[in-house]
Amino acid sequence: MAAFVFTGVVRPGHASREVVVGVGDRSPLPGEFAVTGLVDAHCHFTVDEDEDEEPFLSDRDFADGRIAQLAREGVTLLRDLGGCSEITLDYARGPRPGLPLVLAAGRFHSSRERYFPRMYTPTDAEELDDSIRAEISAGAAWVKLITDFPHMVDGVPQPGTLGPTYDNETLARAVETAHSAGARVAAHSTIAASALVAMGVDSLEHGNGLTEADLVALGERGGAWTPTISAMMGLAPPDAPPQYAAEVAAAGEHYRHHMPFALRAGVTLMTGSDALTSVAEDVVTMVQYGLTPGEALDAATVSARRFLGVEEGDDLVTYHTDPLADPSVLASPAAVVLRGERVL
Repeated sequence: MAAFVFTGVVRPGHASREVVVGVGDRSPLPGEFAVTGLVDAHCHFTVDEDEDEEPFLSDRDFADGRIAQLAREGVTLLRDLGGCSEITLDYARGPRPGLPLVLAAGRFHSSRERYFPRMYTPTDAEELDDSIRAEISAGAAWVKLITDFPHMVDGVPQPGTLGPTYDNETLARAVETAHSAGARVAAHSTIAASALVAMGVDSLEHGNGLTEADLVALGERGGAWTPTISAMMGLAPPDAPPQYAAEVAAAGEHYRHHMPFALRAGVTLMTGSDALTSVAEDVVTMVQYGLTPGEALDAATVSARRFLGVEEGDDLVTYHTDPLADPSVLASPAAVVLRGERVL
């Protein structure tokens, strides 16, 4: 056992101080700057891709490796928003040495042919409430609703078919069911979101269709938005069809305007890797699209942890360079201490 000692500047603040995490003989940590652990608020650590880039739910060996990788990247708290329930809810039952604390939603909820076929079991509208109760009974602190998605044929999204997965009455009842059972609701939303905000959804994921009025209403009741901007902006590779590239570019301009507005409206912004990127990449991309480095780092640390209801513990991630001066250094920690155990 060791008491790891850091002397330097802890971000997002500015004060230079000594921080001790763990118990035992004092052991100095490298680095001049630190954060009290990164938060991955939109993660799918059981999702992998095959050789054709088709996503699927993988096995425990993959999940174990992925969450260990997240720990080495400096993630000390993660919210899994859909995956293999057997694995994610097992992790959520209690902290494990050297690994991030996990909050989990269990399974994805969507209707038939309205999500990636190897990632979920379809839930019809009349089954949705019972499915939600079952996930919460198994340990889910969150419920993940896919509220819009293209129609899928043989695993391929059909052009021009993006639309709601359930009617508003079904979704409103699902939100009430989750809240009554003590869980919160995260909604995958890429189209108009006013109805979801009015229903009381706790956090909006992706949020391409959020308006200023939606954000004001969301902020008034203390809601959150996880743009997953690095994953969303990475959906258009250099060889993408012009129309698709234009849609992704338009989404980027939406984020550029609405993320700073969301903060002014009192919405909690949070970082998320999805299944494609990293928290470090998300912070960098947030800065590229309108946030200050301090605002983006806050979304990856203090404000996300506050919204998720998890206090700081014996976690510390150190860096040789100031992440406020260069957010890209978040990808290269000097040391990672997770609940008093050094993992890097």
